[in-house]
Amino acid sequence: MSVEPWASPQDQAAAELSHSEHRDTPPSQDQEQRPDKLCLDSFWSEVEHIKQGSGYADLDLFSEGEQEEQWLVDAGLSTLISEDSEDSEDVDKAALLSTLTRTQAEAVKRRVETYTLRKRNKPPPRDVRDIFSSPISQVRMMIYFANPLLYLNRKMSVTPEHQRGTPKDEYFITDVAYCEQAVIFLKQAKLPQNNSQRRKEDGTLPRVIFPKCRLGVTRIQDLSHADMKKVRQLALIDMTALCDLLELEVKRHKTGKRKNPESPLFGVPLATLLENDQKLKPNTLIPLFLQELLSFLEKKGIDSEGILRVPGSQSRTKLLQQNLEANFYSRQVSWDEVSPNDAAALLKKFIRELPAPLLTAEYLNTFSAVREITELKQKLHMLNLLILLLPEPNRNTLKALLEFLSKVVFKEKKNRMNLWAVATIMAPNLFLHKAVPSRLTEGGEKGQAEKAADVMRLLIRYQDLLWTIPNFLMSQVRRLNENSNRRYQFYDRRFKNLLRKIHTDSREKPEKNSEVSWCHTVQKQNLIHGAVCMSLNRNGSVAYSDCALYEVGGNIGEHCLDPDTHLQDLYNSNPGGEWIIKTRPNGSRGL
Repeated sequence: MSVEPWASPQDQAAAELSHSEHRDTPPSQDQEQRPDKLCLDSFWSEVEHIKQGSGYADLDLFSEGEQEEQWLVDAGLSTLISEDSEDSEDVDKAALLSTLTRTQAEAVKRRVETYTLRKRNKPPPRDVRDIFSSPISQVRMMIYFANPLLYLNRKMSVTPEHQRGTPKDEYFITDVAYCEQAVIFLKQAKLPQNNSQRRKEDGTLPRVIFPKCRLGVTRIQDLSHADMKKVRQLALIDMTALCDLLELEVKRHKTGKRKNPESPLFGVPLATLLENDQKLKPNTLIPLFLQELLSFLEKKGIDSEGILRVPGSQSRTKLLQQNLEANFYSRQVSWDEVSPNDAAALLKKFIRELPAPLLTAEYLNTFSAVREITELKQKLHMLNLLILLLPEPNRNTLKALLEFLSKVVFKEKKNRMNLWAVATIMAPNLFLHKAVPSRLTEGGEKGQAEKAADVMRLLIRYQDLLWTIPNFLMSQVRRLNENSNRRYQFYDRRFKNLLRKIHTDSREKPEKNSEVSWCHTVQKQNLIHGAVCMSLNRNGSVAYSDCALYEVGGNIGEHCLDPDTHLQDLYNSNPGGEWIIKTRPNGSRGL
């Protein structure tokens, strides 16, 4: 297991600098300072813009019992409270439950029990204990807790003596569920000898190091839609369990009905805007208007001093908006005379006037609650899960925005906008929405502004890490697919001993026949890997192709492989899968 530093998002913004040179550069002194008065004034100015913006109908609150019911639906467990479910649906939910860790399972039970108490007048729901006590569930629990937690305990408790007095790098472990890591951390935090070793919160952001899995890094765009649906269900359960452990009270809202917007660009739901744009440009991931606006700002505005902070002219911004609304799709808009500050103001206005928050009505309060978490590692855990839960249009739009903001920070010497400044000014546009109540609007406390800016800078600084799928979720998805393929075994106790034997045999050394099969596969793969990674131009030079190697079938739907994947480990984890070469879609990882 190799240990590698996680690259900063600014690496991608530095075409003129090498990857290694920029990654090893320590954060500047300005980035480690708290927001100054100018930044805080700009923060509350953005808050006022949001208060005075065009009004929307309030987002609807969940009624009593509705929140738990919707949670179970989103987690793929609605049949736990349904009377008229079919046997096949029961098996699907049992397969999902069988992949859960102990803490995740307790979170599900709490939601079912809460729903039961609040819906006493309804017929009794299905008994979740019967499904949790299934043979596969018990076997999976034993196997899951056999080794990973022991490894995590060693990783969290062993710290070299020469590092204990200095700021430490953070190790980001993804092999064990985040909620289970929180259980261990909370137990260790209660020990007196460990209280003095906690890193003092001084505003600095350390380098995050992660033990890289032998199966490589899996990014969000690397999985099929079917597998991503399962990832979202499992991420919701783990995120909820983590909130329970950290005692974060999170209230969800649901999007209310809205009138059709008069503008074709502003106030339009992201999904609708993207659907319309895909008719003009198939496979586009973010709205075309936003693409063009960000592209202009990268070319003309990224070096402007005070970009994002210096307000544009209100009259010019209004005229620019009207011109874009009337002529954008007819391609008659000229950006030559547009001021970068006016374009930046329009960018923030576009985000503010979305009919629902960019971070969604369901999870906006949870994003905001991250600022109440003390430990950096747990903040990143929560943000990673929340990113996975966002709908695809919101997630892609947020990523494009954060990539632009990281490029602004990288040009700090020219535009005088460090990480704290960018985060402080942009935080209200993401964490506030006119229709969702927020404590940030209750007065002008400096602490509230700093907490919101702190979450925003985490999103900017560690965005590349946050757009990955943790190893434990990938393992759960693989087990879920395996269990679904063996659905007939769930309700037959005769297979209980057989399952135990299968898992025992799987730990033994592979037979010679499997080694021969593996060697034959590797010989083919060596040729495939060379074909995928490079091709020859007509002049004889090497060029990277647009193809990638995919793992298909077995215990996964479709998985674009990391170039650093250890092929034998991949074969052992999914011997029933196939490897094929496919063209990467837009937005997929580069080799």
